[in-house]
Amino acid sequence: MGNSYAGQLKTTRFEEVLHNSIEASLRSNNLVPRPIFSQLYLEAEQQLSSLEAGSRADNEEEEEEEDEEEGSESSSPPVSYQMKPPPEGCCTTDGFCQAGKDLRLVSISNEHIEVPSGFLLVGAKSPNLPDHLLVCAVDKRFLPDDNGRNALLGFSGNCVGCGKKGFCYFTEFSNHINLKLTTQPKKQKHLKYYLVRNAQGALTKGSVICWKGAEFRGRQSSTSTCSSTLFQLPESSGLSGSTSSEPLPPANPSAPAGTQQTAAAIDHIPSTAAFSSAVYNGKESPKQQLMKNNLPALTRPSVLGTLTNSGPPKKRHKGWSPESPSSTETWNLQLNPQAPNRIKNDGGSLSSLPHSALVGPASSPMVGSGEPVSVPDNLLKICKAKPVIFKGHGNFPYLCGNINDVIVSPLLYTCYRNSQSLSRAYEQYGASTIQPISEEMQLLLTVYYLVQLAADQVPLIEDLEQIFMRSWRESHLSEIRQYQQAVPQPFPQVPSQITPVTSAQLPWLAGLAASSCNDSVHIIECSYSLAEGLSEMFKLLIEGKLIKTNYVVIICASRNRAIDSCIVITGKYQARVLSESMLSPSDYQKEVNYQLVTGKVETLGSFFSTLCPEGDIDLLLEKFYQENQGHISSSLSASVNKPTAVNGAGTAVCTSYEIERHQIRPFQLAVAQKLLSHICSIADSSTQNLDLGSFEKIDFLICVPPSEVTYQQTLFHLWHSGILLELGLEKEHLTKQRVEQYVMKLDAEAQIKFKVFLQNSMQNPHTLFVLIHDHAHWDLMSAMHSLYPQTELSTGLVDRLLNCREVKEAPNIVTLHVTSFPYALQTQHTHISPYNEIHWPSSYSNGVNLYHENKKYFGLSEFIESTLSGHSIPLLRYDSSFEAMVMALGKRFPRLHSAVIRTFVLIQHYSAAMMAVCGLSQMKNYTSVETLEITQNLINSSRQCPSGHGLMVVLRIPCVPLAAVAYERLYSVRERLALEDNFEIILGNPNSGITIGKHFVEQLKIWQKIEDVDWRPQTYLELEGLPCILIFSGMDPQGESLPRSLRYCDLRLINSSSLVRTTLEQELGLAAYFVSSEIQTEKAVVNDVLESDPEKLSSTDNEDEEIVTEGSTSEKRSPMKRERSCSHDSASSSSLSSKASITAFCTESSPPQAQGSNTEETTNNCERQKQKIDKGAQTTISKHLPPVTEQLDMKQNVKSAQVSITSSSSSPFSSSSSSSAPTHNSFILQTSQCSMTKASKQPPIVFLPKLVYDIITSTDSNGLPKSSSLLPYHSVMWASSFRPLMSKMMTCTEQSLYYRQWTVPKPIHMDYNNRNEGRMDTFHPRRLLLSGPPQIGKTGAYLQFLSILSRMLIRLTEVDVYDEEEININIKEESDRYYHQPGDMWPDLETFKKIPFDYTIHDPKYEDASLICSKLQTINSEDRSMSRRQEDMYTCRQTTRMRLSKYAAYNTYHHCEQCHQYMGFNPRYQIYESTLHAFAFSYSMLGEEIQLHFIIPKSKEHHFVFSQPGRQLESMRLPLVTDKSEDYIKSPTFTPTTGRHEHGLFNLYHAMDGASHLHVLVVKEYEMAIYKKYWPNHIMLVLPSIFNSAGVGAAHFLIKELSYHNLELERNRQEELGIKPQDIWPFIVISDDSCVMWNAVEVDCSGDRKSDYTWTERNVSLKQILQHIEATPNVTHYALIGMRKWSSKTNSAEIKEPFSCCHVHDFIMLNVDLTQNVQYNQNRFTCDDVDFNLRVHSAGLLICRFNHFNVMKKQIAVGGQRSFHIKSKVSDTSVSISPAQYICAPDSKHTFLAAPAQLLLEKYLQYHSHRFFPLSLKNYSHPVLSVDCYLNLGPQIAVCYVSSRPHSLNISSSGLTFSGLLLYLCDSFVVASFLKKFHFLKGATLCVICQDRNSLRQTVVRLELEDEWQFRLRDEFQTANAKEDRPLFFLTGRHI
Repeated sequence: MGNSYAGQLKTTRFEEVLHNSIEASLRSNNLVPRPIFSQLYLEAEQQLSSLEAGSRADNEEEEEEEDEEEGSESSSPPVSYQMKPPPEGCCTTDGFCQAGKDLRLVSISNEHIEVPSGFLLVGAKSPNLPDHLLVCAVDKRFLPDDNGRNALLGFSGNCVGCGKKGFCYFTEFSNHINLKLTTQPKKQKHLKYYLVRNAQGALTKGSVICWKGAEFRGRQSSTSTCSSTLFQLPESSGLSGSTSSEPLPPANPSAPAGTQQTAAAIDHIPSTAAFSSAVYNGKESPKQQLMKNNLPALTRPSVLGTLTNSGPPKKRHKGWSPESPSSTETWNLQLNPQAPNRIKNDGGSLSSLPHSALVGPASSPMVGSGEPVSVPDNLLKICKAKPVIFKGHGNFPYLCGNINDVIVSPLLYTCYRNSQSLSRAYEQYGASTIQPISEEMQLLLTVYYLVQLAADQVPLIEDLEQIFMRSWRESHLSEIRQYQQAVPQPFPQVPSQITPVTSAQLPWLAGLAASSCNDSVHIIECSYSLAEGLSEMFKLLIEGKLIKTNYVVIICASRNRAIDSCIVITGKYQARVLSESMLSPSDYQKEVNYQLVTGKVETLGSFFSTLCPEGDIDLLLEKFYQENQGHISSSLSASVNKPTAVNGAGTAVCTSYEIERHQIRPFQLAVAQKLLSHICSIADSSTQNLDLGSFEKIDFLICVPPSEVTYQQTLFHLWHSGILLELGLEKEHLTKQRVEQYVMKLDAEAQIKFKVFLQNSMQNPHTLFVLIHDHAHWDLMSAMHSLYPQTELSTGLVDRLLNCREVKEAPNIVTLHVTSFPYALQTQHTHISPYNEIHWPSSYSNGVNLYHENKKYFGLSEFIESTLSGHSIPLLRYDSSFEAMVMALGKRFPRLHSAVIRTFVLIQHYSAAMMAVCGLSQMKNYTSVETLEITQNLINSSRQCPSGHGLMVVLRIPCVPLAAVAYERLYSVRERLALEDNFEIILGNPNSGITIGKHFVEQLKIWQKIEDVDWRPQTYLELEGLPCILIFSGMDPQGESLPRSLRYCDLRLINSSSLVRTTLEQELGLAAYFVSSEIQTEKAVVNDVLESDPEKLSSTDNEDEEIVTEGSTSEKRSPMKRERSCSHDSASSSSLSSKASITAFCTESSPPQAQGSNTEETTNNCERQKQKIDKGAQTTISKHLPPVTEQLDMKQNVKSAQVSITSSSSSPFSSSSSSSAPTHNSFILQTSQCSMTKASKQPPIVFLPKLVYDIITSTDSNGLPKSSSLLPYHSVMWASSFRPLMSKMMTCTEQSLYYRQWTVPKPIHMDYNNRNEGRMDTFHPRRLLLSGPPQIGKTGAYLQFLSILSRMLIRLTEVDVYDEEEININIKEESDRYYHQPGDMWPDLETFKKIPFDYTIHDPKYEDASLICSKLQTINSEDRSMSRRQEDMYTCRQTTRMRLSKYAAYNTYHHCEQCHQYMGFNPRYQIYESTLHAFAFSYSMLGEEIQLHFIIPKSKEHHFVFSQPGRQLESMRLPLVTDKSEDYIKSPTFTPTTGRHEHGLFNLYHAMDGASHLHVLVVKEYEMAIYKKYWPNHIMLVLPSIFNSAGVGAAHFLIKELSYHNLELERNRQEELGIKPQDIWPFIVISDDSCVMWNAVEVDCSGDRKSDYTWTERNVSLKQILQHIEATPNVTHYALIGMRKWSSKTNSAEIKEPFSCCHVHDFIMLNVDLTQNVQYNQNRFTCDDVDFNLRVHSAGLLICRFNHFNVMKKQIAVGGQRSFHIKSKVSDTSVSISPAQYICAPDSKHTFLAAPAQLLLEKYLQYHSHRFFPLSLKNYSHPVLSVDCYLNLGPQIAVCYVSSRPHSLNISSSGLTFSGLLLYLCDSFVVASFLKKFHFLKGATLCVICQDRNSLRQTVVRLELEDEWQFRLRDEFQTANAKEDRPLFFLTGRHI
């Protein structure tokens, strides 16, 4: 129960403490003395270091003795112990307390745990959960100090799960936490670790609790090494990368900055790279210094062990001699403090171990325990490879001796540990019973995996993780199904739960599995510790007994403890690949450079020279050169050297040459439009992150990687796109210097250019700046990790520039990342919202071709597809003989890096192939078939074209020093062979431009028709047709495009050990290619190839074998036998030659002689080629292509972008225009001859390393290429091993979401610190990501996007306004009399009264309305009918696009800085609160009280008067007539609106020029909420609910009545203040919601004669117009004031008279005082303003139109009258109902309609009134008499309006006879005598309309209508409404 040795009081110590305590308390001011016992037992002022739990060195011997005692004790059998049975019903699950609460550290590490004062959190080990710690709170007095002493006897602890306190016995506590012990519970045995919080606040395992004499020291630690907890891995799964801490602040200012940052960097090492760094050059590592300095003072103390002690080991370590170096020194992990950015983990494979910045080969990072194992000397020399040891389960022994010859990796350990926490993902379903996969099962599955690997395969960590996950899911399938009913299972069903493997069975089962693999996997079982197994393995290696073995699995399994295991990679090939993969890219370059500089590669060169039978290759070359020097006019170079003469017929010149210019393809346009729609959606969102309305133009900057070729290429695209001129950024004469301002290379000078860009963006807030980051996956290094002196200056530049605060905060900068490999930008911490990703669309959807393109794209998937059976030529290949040579040499030269070996072998192959083609046929055996094919086709290509066009071969050598070596070697071989004019060798270095020989520059200039003397090619695209080998160097391609003459892409030298998805796809992206789709169709399927034809099947002569497609299958189908070119050996000889070369390397003897002579084949080459051209060409092209295709094809080849830039000043970039089209025959000839033409019609052939080929072409269980399941990018890592496989059916969007869920950035990634608990905050709102396959045309797409974005911004500043001429001008009375002078500003009242009222409607919107007659008009019926063609009536109204002026009214989409406050959207202001106020008044005509509601924002309350005690709304304040102020508008503006909450033009801030004004929106009750949402700072007048279905008449009616009522209230209120009633301002403005701009006409009358004048129209503010009208003399005498509607066709005559007395519409000022007794008709839907105007005039009131002012109305496609849809009341079907069905006979079974009766009436009369008034049709001289109202009877019927009111003004009807009479809801003023004054034609018709049938009869009787009119029963009608909808009734009759 307690300690047997600790806690006894030693008297001297006790007395000393007691004495000190008394003395201290006497001296101190503190009354409370310090407790003696805590002083005695707990040295609280020391700190607990979580780094080291080792013991003091001076206690060594004492400890050793106890160790031995402990060892003897442990050998005796344990005392059996029976635990007390748990209480009934409590939880007994391991890892949970009896209350059922989880205690496992992994589960509760982030939870807040209450720890009482004096308690510490410790981790308890349960024997049933070996990989978990259980969290307990224990009183620290019962825990030992650092020396293992002074722990009080007994125990005191609390349960952190359920909170139960006061456990006084450890036995009781262990029962509660379900330890389920079989031995006596001892706290020393089960309380193992202190638990500490890391920087993120997560609880992690800290140092070991130092129980004196406990077993931990034997297994865990030794004084001669640092403790294994130094870099202790967190117990949680692989999320540690995302939770690791920020760099700690340096507490030690004297420590050098580099050290501190290194430590920070080490701190960021994710769990996958958590190896222990024991010693840092003999001192404490900076990590330790840093942590010591920064540890919080609260934690417990610990003394760091003497890490550097190099004394003799403990006595049990026999055989230590003073001469041997101390084991400490051998563990010296040389961490380079200058390069922490290399500490990264690719995690992609076992071959992606942590790049630990190792200098040279020394690396054994795993700290071990137990007995050390000595690594034998000369291990590398004997084995020819460094074994790679993967730590597995349990403890790993120490290694000493020659540890430079082994590599130890923690990756497998991490994988095992991550897989242990698989089931956590299922805990949310409550599946606590599901156990993780056992350690035994993990190891067994690993053995199974290794057994099935082929000899040339390398294990991948992803494979293993998927195997574990699948196994785990299958074993728990039933439980998982229970919780995941809906999730489809990708795994096959297995029968019942798999029986668990026990540790005793494990070695036997592993051995059984390995027995079938021909000893490639060897199992070593050890009984005591791994040390013996490792020693045995080293012994077997030295003895050569593991030659056939690739993997050794060492298992130490015993019944009573967990298994220990490790796996050693002994296969030479696998060990080499895995060890090389530990190097970071920069270390890889350093290592290669080191080997080149130190001359280590010379042994390789001397070995090659021994292979050649005739001596050194150089001697052979020299001999050849001497022999041929005199007569170089060999057949090879002759054709190239002679100038390309043009034959008289024009047939000898190849005309297929063309460099593609910038032309937009359908795909690119579609992508540009997608980008634009994303920009619009950002602008439309309510977040106010992008205000497109405030931008007038766009500017941009394109950032590209620091590759000179990519830079020039982007400039080239930019120049030819014409975008700079289109955007108006540059003028016509564009120079290269100007174009360079828009493209920025991310190099040392980038910051200057970027600073200019930022300054421009700040100075031009109305310009939208688009920052385009092209090739965006390049350099995602965090700026924090690139501040080291030795790193490249450019690393971290992207982070520093594009993520700077200015870019993030600038509201006018949008960042667009463009990349082919977006994975690194799709992590859990990305800045880019998933909604802002744009993916390149696929060309096919459900088999339908979406975009018709004349080219087919060949990318990765197409290349992979070509390798499947059933396709003619595989485009992806590997070179088996090359691989065999490399493997053999790798074994011979184990110390050389494989990149060096591969490069030297390949250079040797190319050299030998060139010599073989030049006639030294014996050299064929020293190259591979594939290299010979490439070389032969390259050298012969220029001969086959009359103009000398040839092929390009790309030779990819990532390592720059190796590329330079290759260039020099190939260059010298070419010189010796006199081929310098046949093809060029170009060294493509990312940091420099292209250098090519003068001869080839001249050729290119001829082909491209360039006259500029100084022209040099600056991009690879300009090398079109040049026969060349391009040695493409640089660690990563940086976006360089290759020309269409590319035929071979040789990637055999790419770094195959760095298996990351981006890297692989990037390399393969070089070969991505567009093929003309007239030749290439979708699939290349072999037709009619019989397997019995080995000639065809084995043929690899691709140059002469086009990919056969559905378009041109003729070559395969033609009956003649296809002869093979002699550019290769036959299949048999090639295999022989490769075998020969392999034998040569393996046996180290001279190779056998060539098998048979191939010389004749070479000699006959030309003849056979020629034969084939003659035979094949005619067949292929003439016979089998239809004539149309022939023509198209011809045009395709001849076509050229006609950018004829002839003078050197026009363009700094090359450009070409094609010569005239050749004849048809010459086309056929040239097609079959020119290699370049052939190359451009089929994609290039790609050669890969075998390792990469296998990964690319193999698929996982979901059918995806294995490459796609690799780690996506080197600076990200998987969030968890527990992740589903990607699916083959995943779209790009789903892939993005997958990576966003399952990857996290490493600390070196720029997004690492972009973390926030509220996830949405981490996305930058103005950041977009465009991804698409490489070379598909993304540059063209984003340039097109800039173009359409610019056009859209211009479009946003424009608006469609109605532009129609006034109608019925010819009906106007032509009078010579003008009442006012053209320049008069205001009407003169007396003069104006003399102007007659013009009844005719001139507003074009009433073109289809009935004409109003007056006695003044003499209407010519022909004129009227001719002027209105029926088909024109319903066509779209004419509009014009106008640029918005600064005085425009805006809708809700406009939000500039100035009107933010006005709109109420500015976040700086408090959210606008509104209050709802009821306002009631009685109205006699309605016979009831009207209750309206005002919504008044707080900011607008000053416009209203409220009663003091109750804050009741009393009135709306009105100014005085005499008030004069420039700052405000006197008239309140009312805008009735419906259905236009977004599009209505209610933002009058700019229109009013900022002047104070009162603006009220009049809305229907059901729309109140939505209007309030969009216009929170506007006053709303809400109509009563009875008006929800009413028309505009109701709104006008209520506005006017409310305004008059308010005028009365204000008069009463202000009368008390002594103001006369007539002084209160009586006008209101009623404005349409579509009035957008206002104009004023300025008339200049300064001519000689009075009648001469000129006029100009300009845009003015509404404020200016209203203030001008309000200042009119005697303004209160006018009832209505309006203005013209704008038209571009306004003529002088219309404005010669400045004021008219006529109808006014759309925007009126209404005098509510004068018009008190004239009402709007509240029932009306249409023409209510015409009706009102007529009644105002008939009441004798003045209507004045200011002709010098006009209003522009915007065309708005939604809302307004369009919102009324007439549909059937019964069915929901939206069947259109014709107006003829709007009325029916009463009591009939007609379908009733769901629409207001008034609307049905008006619409019926508009279209079908001729049924009621047949005589009136086109009878304009006999109009229909309409009493007291104006209803639109359609354009073909004229009406005459009369008012029945006494004293009203009516036209004189004495001379008129009417063709009909319309009585609409007539009131008591209409009497029989009034009607009898009018005369009607015989047969004229009458229509009486009333509210019900009863009033219809009453009206007939009251008006004595039956005297003159004859009625029939069947002439009664009603609107098609149900009774409850109150239909209107009609009665028609005929005049007798």
